[in-house]
Amino acid sequence: MLIQDVRNYAINIADFGVTDLNELKWDLNHLPAVDVGEYIANLARKQRAIAFRLLNKNRAIDVFEYLPAEVQEQLINSLHDVRVAQILEAMSPDERAELFDELPAKVVKRLLHSLSPQQRQVTATILGYPEGTAGRVMTTEYVRLQQGLTVREVLNKIRCQDEDKETIYYAYVTDGNRKLISVVSLRQLLFSYPDALLGDIASGKVIRATTNTPEREVAKIMKRYDLIALPVVDKEDRLVGIVTIDDVVDIIDEEATEEIQKLAGVTGGDEAALCSPQVTLRKRLPWLLGNIGLYIAAASAIAPFQEVIKIVPVLAIIMPILANSSGNVAFQVLSVTVRGLGLGEVTPKDTMTLLRKELTAGLGTAIGLGLALTTLSMMWSPPDERWVSFVAGSVMAVNVLIAVTLGTVLPMGLKRLNLDPALISGPLMTTTLDAVGFMTFLSLISFALQVFS
Repeated sequence: MLIQDVRNYAINIADFGVTDLNELKWDLNHLPAVDVGEYIANLARKQRAIAFRLLNKNRAIDVFEYLPAEVQEQLINSLHDVRVAQILEAMSPDERAELFDELPAKVVKRLLHSLSPQQRQVTATILGYPEGTAGRVMTTEYVRLQQGLTVREVLNKIRCQDEDKETIYYAYVTDGNRKLISVVSLRQLLFSYPDALLGDIASGKVIRATTNTPEREVAKIMKRYDLIALPVVDKEDRLVGIVTIDDVVDIIDEEATEEIQKLAGVTGGDEAALCSPQVTLRKRLPWLLGNIGLYIAAASAIAPFQEVIKIVPVLAIIMPILANSSGNVAFQVLSVTVRGLGLGEVTPKDTMTLLRKELTAGLGTAIGLGLALTTLSMMWSPPDERWVSFVAGSVMAVNVLIAVTLGTVLPMGLKRLNLDPALISGPLMTTTLDAVGFMTFLSLISFALQVFS
């Protein structure tokens, strides 16, 4: 049965009959865990707890990890402490640490005390690393091997002792002090002779990250070398965990979301689509209020030219097109540059190369948009004011080239200063261009009126 079919049940689970609940229970315990998590997340608050209680213990543990953080927190508050402790104990360490990051400190302290000493120590260790680093997103569940084993012994060890590990596709060889020596893949083990020594097939060239490696860099490394897991070592080169491919997918998703939202002026860049209205207001309003100051600057550029606009009313039609077009050009260039910096395609050293490329393309854009605005302005202007169209087209072309330059140079400059390039958001860029474009356009029109009058 598909998750869409489950959604066709009556809206209020609390009104289900026994037969309905039994059928729903069977379906929820046999559907893919990710689909069940999506289904429960879309239910009303009271219904979520009822649906979750229909899951058996092992199933509940699997589903819990697929739930959004806010839903996990709600369920923790609605379930008995024993059930919560069972779920948390069985969660992978990295998922548990991610959950604790979203919870209030008092709740985290209480939940930590409900864990076994071993899991409490593991979780505390992960939480002790700075946010945004490999140490914070790694899991401590990995296959560790000792030197001197045969392939047969390794496979027996994995079969008997490593069933609960995050991944078994890579196994890591360490010495007695847990210093990372080599790595071997499951493929190599399966296609080697049983009596072959581990040291003869394992690779000593191990690509690794340190606990302080930025998570964005971890994603780049795994993408570059097509890895599904990356070992993480401490300062003494001791193996402390691994970052798996599912973690990297989450990192890439979070980074993309953050950059898009920051470009749009969303504070923090981490607003969830289904967050509360209060969160949405808190993350959007500060920037919008601050942006009013920028709009005042653009408006101030227009204010001295009110008499000019009265004399040439067609300017009121032309100016919005001038502002929007150059702003769109800036946002396009800015998006491409920020993405290139984020993916490592370009660095500040490539500023001039990228600027030459953008200016070359921008020149064609400037000519095209300039001619378009000239044509439109000529159609709208009275016969005795058609000279305005040539000024409008020229200013459009110049403004486009300025937009291209700012969209390239400003994020590069921020990156060189080790600041987030996404701080140069679309609204900030477009408002600056509006002020420059309006001032230039109206000044030229004012000058022309004085000359021709």
